[in-house]
Amino acid sequence: MTDKVAAIDLGTNTARLLIATQAPYRQVLLKRIITRLGGGFTREVGLSPEAQERSLAALKEFAADMAGHGVVRLRAVATSAVRDAKNGADFCRRVLEETGIALEVIDGGEEAMLTLRGVASILDNKDEDLAVFDVGGGSTEYTLAAARKPLFSRSLPIGVVRLTEGKVGVAEMEDKIRRELTALRDELSAEGLADRFKGATLVGTAGTATTLAAIDLGMTDYDYKKVNNHTLPLAKVEAMFHRLLPLTPQERLQVPGLEPGREDLIIAGILVVLTTMREFGFATFKVSDSGVLEGLILGVQAAP
Repeated sequence: MTDKVAAIDLGTNTARLLIATQAPYRQVLLKRIITRLGGGFTREVGLSPEAQERSLAALKEFAADMAGHGVVRLRAVATSAVRDAKNGADFCRRVLEETGIALEVIDGGEEAMLTLRGVASILDNKDEDLAVFDVGGGSTEYTLAAARKPLFSRSLPIGVVRLTEGKVGVAEMEDKIRRELTALRDELSAEGLADRFKGATLVGTAGTATTLAAIDLGMTDYDYKKVNNHTLPLAKVEAMFHRLLPLTPQERLQVPGLEPGREDLIIAGILVVLTTMREFGFATFKVSDSGVLEGLILGVQAAP
């Protein structure tokens, strides 16, 4: 009997599939497709027809991959775009009908917990205090953890697709991020955790953080092992921002390490990173390639 299990993370910008064996753990297939599910999102309608079609095509591909590998267990989750969409439930029903994949829409709190589980699986200082932030397409989750246990978690509406499509420029994006982080700091202070958060190791996960690491390392071929635990100082992040900001999206694609599909979103992503570091006084942040997807796979049980 095969013990292959799978996890799917359908995010606002990227759809990802991980197939692995258990006992011992071994990655069999890792695939990601930028579908921009949150592209064209409106409060009145929700997910746009074009975004739904792009994501359905990716999920059909994932279903074929899982069938080909004989996967026996799957957990598939959808995050910010689907949970905020007026037509999110209809989209999930369509996914089930057309792909056989049952999408579970999770809230920001569970997303943060899954992220922490995935991040802790690869960090070299996992048992220290960690301030983990997961910059997604629709939201960014912040979690303060001690010895791999969450002490505090919040999901903020400052994802890169939401910011890029909802704000007219850099100043407006930065203002929105700063206002959300000020409220976050006030919440941390009210719970007596502000100093502990500031004193923790800042860990960034998901596409923005891994892209910054890949650019810093000059990667033409992405290597998650080199990205994991890579540390970036504030000055380097600032330098990358000033390097990329004046370029057109097409020009940014010439920068080694910048994945196609992120060329227009990277500015919003770097703004989230920079503002987080500045508002809380972090001099460096550590990068984790592992996050929600790995947190999911670690919790999936194989068939007996």
